Amino acid sequence: MRILIAGFQHETNTFAPSPASYDNFVRGEGFPAMRRGADMLAMREVNIPIGGFINAMSGHELVPVIWAGATPSAHVTQDAYERIAGEIVAAAQAETVDAIYLDLHGAMVAQHIDDGEGELLARLRQVVGPDVLIVASLDLHANVTAQMLANADGLIAFRTYPHVDMAATGERAAAFLNDCFNSGIKPHHVARRLPFLIPINAMCTLLEPARDTYQQLEHMERSSGVALSFAPGFPAADFPECGPVIWGYGKDAAVVERTVDSLYQELLARENAWRVEFMTPDAAVLEAQRIAQHASRPVVIADTQDNPGAGGDSNTTGMLRALIRCKAQGAALGLLFDPAAAALAHQSGVGSDITLALGGQSGTPGDEPLHATFHVEYLADGSCRLDGPMMNGMQVELGPVACLRIDDIRIAVSSVKVAMQDRNLYRAAGIAPEQMKILVNKSSVHFRADFQPIAESVLVAKSPGPFVADSADLPWTRLADGIRMSPGGKPFKAGLN
Repeated sequence: MRILIAGFQHETNTFAPSPASYDNFVRGEGFPAMRRGADMLAMREVNIPIGGFINAMSGHELVPVIWAGATPSAHVTQDAYERIAGEIVAAAQAETVDAIYLDLHGAMVAQHIDDGEGELLARLRQVVGPDVLIVASLDLHANVTAQMLANADGLIAFRTYPHVDMAATGERAAAFLNDCFNSGIKPHHVARRLPFLIPINAMCTLLEPARDTYQQLEHMERSSGVALSFAPGFPAADFPECGPVIWGYGKDAAVVERTVDSLYQELLARENAWRVEFMTPDAAVLEAQRIAQHASRPVVIADTQDNPGAGGDSNTTGMLRALIRCKAQGAALGLLFDPAAAALAHQSGVGSDITLALGGQSGTPGDEPLHATFHVEYLADGSCRLDGPMMNGMQVELGPVACLRIDDIRIAVSSVKVAMQDRNLYRAAGIAPEQMKILVNKSSVHFRADFQPIAESVLVAKSPGPFVADSADLPWTRLADGIRMSPGGKPFKAGLN
């Protein structure tokens, strides 16, 4: 086959404060920086879907166009969307290919388009016609839409959260594409939308019920021959098709429908199992201190509502204040995104004391800068390679970083916004995470891939931040009528919520 390949990744939190501009995609932030043409082929070394696809399709002719991703945030600007999507569509129009593979997220909302991926797929389908195969890989947090399903021949989603199977998903997309091409048959698809939103903390596949759900999905796929996917969705995108979807592909329409319906009924029956309980900041720190008294490994607290992997800006101070109030010992927090604080630390030098207002720029009620004096313990340029299971092999540039200490609490301050998903991000600021008693990670679930093996315990706290962890707490205005805003919760009704 001659296959056009491209990637356009963004998870959009429509309630978040900061949009994703074209420059965010150029930098990549927590993703690889923007790449074009043959430079994309080096991504075979990174644990992302397009890397797995490239490796699996080495015997075919690949036509690489562009790969662009940006850290989750508010809407993708119209300028960024049209420039990147336009480049992909123009290439598809100019090239003669047998197939198109796209490395997508599935939860992109642009300033002018609710369904970023569906619109891109529709534009591509219009350009290449019905005969060219279009296959895409999707994040587990995709909000899968009717337009996406109608314009792609195959959508293949991750099955792990933390996402350690990204390259493996690219490989599965490649196998699916090969099967379609070799058989000459486009498979039937069936999709079912669950009538409730799921908080992202409940989606962790290291824990129940998600772990059992995906084990069951794989068993059903093996026994039926249906290519199954389940995306629990990204429950912070205010548009009618936000929410969990189950879908499958196969040659026998009746078998596909029976298999998808069976999984749908199973999930519907276990709705209340997806509920999540959260701790307050002080309760989480006090519990961490209690556990740490007799532990040889750190206790990890997820600062879930300031997760830059879900639209937070990684600069709230609620958990830091709780550490100070509770007089935490041997604690570290990261990454706190504050370029001005990092610049002042570099100007002052290691060993100096600096007084400043740290973080607190989120605009979230209940969050404000922390005015205090900090000791500058470590400085570095922020160049960092990720060695954990997620994004393994990727080089991240954090900009100038600093370790600021207040009492016995160390703060890893960065100049670029990146979620704390890899232990090397602490090491980039001179902090050895394994030696800490308490670690506060600005992340929801992804950190578990690299931190759970060293953690005595993992706690989840709700401190004021832009990413509202409980979907029932969000000020929804455009959900589908009747969808429950949390598992077993209140249904949405336009004009009444």
